[in-house]
Amino acid sequence: MSPLDAFWHIANLFAPAWGLAALLAAAIKLAWWREAKPLRWLRLWGWGSAGGAVAVIVSLVLLGRDGRMAGYVLLVLGVALPQWYLFSVKR
Repeated sequence: MSPLDAFWHIANLFAPAWGLAALLAAAIKLAWWREAKPLRWLRLWGWGSAGGAVAVIVSLVLLGRDGRMAGYVLLVLGVALPQWYLFSVKR
């Protein structure tokens, strides 16, 4: 595997976490625009994508492979919990 192939392989592993974090951050900014005004979109996305990336790694360690439903549950929790914390507790 070439270095470019390895890069794309890793990027595609974390793409669902990054995409879900972006969608949830946008939904927070659109649905609760007054309450979420002090929070920057990039901060919401960054913490959500970091939590999702950790969840992907934990699911790989615990479940042995990617693509299981329990892994996707961990992914959703990993993305949602940091954004919930930023939005509701850190306001």
